[in-house]
Amino acid sequence: MARYKHIDTSPRFIAVDLQRQEIPGTFEYALNYLVVHELDLTRFDARYKNDLTGASAHPPAMQLKVVLFAHSRSIDRNRDIE
Repeated sequence: MARYKHIDTSPRFIAVDLQRQEIPGTFEYALNYLVVHELDLTRFDARYKNDLTGASAHPPAMQLKVVLFAHSRSIDRNRDIE
């Protein structure tokens, strides 16, 4: 099984709770819901060969959400997304 980095969506050092910022009816809420609940991203797990060695990777769901959100804001260049 692929080893992914843990993404803490409720950090303690920032005064913003990211989970509470997702307001139902917004594009961001719909995007998060679709990627997490409707898309099957298990095919990506086979591509990662870092079970025992190598650095942990960012979860494909998080990467997909970032790219789709950036494109929704007309941010198309990889450097700009980064």
